[in-house]
Amino acid sequence: MSLPEIDPATQTELEAAAFRRLRDHLASRTDVQNIDMMTLAGFCRNCLSQWYQEAANERGIEMDKAQGREAFYGMPYDEWRARHQAEATPEQKAAFDAAQKAHG
Repeated sequence: MSLPEIDPATQTELEAAAFRRLRDHLASRTDVQNIDMMTLAGFCRNCLSQWYQEAANERGIEMDKAQGREAFYGMPYDEWRARHQAEATPEQKAAFDAAQKAHG
């Protein structure tokens, strides 16, 4: 089986739609902590916001880290953290450290 022919503009639209769906899914799953995502997947919401910021900068759009996070989180990062981010448990920290060493 082969992929259907997709022109570059449509491919970009599909990728953007998939990104928005991922962003919205993560916004609805505030029970999933960034440290757990980093441990299991090697990336988190902060990574996605950084990639967004970098893509903007590559296209000549001046955007700093805080603006990239606000664009991704839909609110200032400090506000999101206060609402949704719990202090990492010792178990989460240990799992994160082990994952970092394993993928070193």
